[in-house]
Amino acid sequence: MRATRVLTFLATAVLVVAACTASTGASPAGGSPAAAAGVTVETSGTSNFGSVLAGPNGMTLYTHAGDTATSSTCSGACAAAWPPLETTAPPMGGFGVTGQLGTLTRADGTTQVSYRGLPLYYWQGDKKPGDATGNGIDGFSVATVSGSAPMPSASAPASAPASSSSGGYGY
Repeated sequence: MRATRVLTFLATAVLVVAACTASTGASPAGGSPAAAAGVTVETSGTSNFGSVLAGPNGMTLYTHAGDTATSSTCSGACAAAWPPLETTAPPMGGFGVTGQLGTLTRADGTTQVSYRGLPLYYWQGDKKPGDATGNGIDGFSVATVSGSAPMPSASAPASAPASSSSGGYGY
């Protein structure tokens, strides 16, 4: 009888621990994570750019040259390829994030996170945390703690996933 109680207790403990540590279903790489109250912008290490900004899912964040502190120029097909980092409450800076975080209201009514006055995006071509394959594509730059990464020179082609589009998003 005592052994049954011990086994029942252990099984219950395992189930409780498993339930508390289960994954919350983070979005796939390059996808827009579910907008969470007060998303936290973190830093992440990359091989090409060092410490860069990363979203709550660990994926690299980017800025766009055509944006301002009050507007995003990326919508429609652009936003499908470059999902905005969205939030429903003021964003928070994780360890190493030293610049000012803010928000702006997009044309579709969603709230996008900004860093140093520039809206933040994911790149659908990045497949895992630490990837930073979107720098220099269509005016996007890796978002670093100090600002945006330099754009590659015109002679250095950007590495982008294969696509049947003409490369532009009409913005």
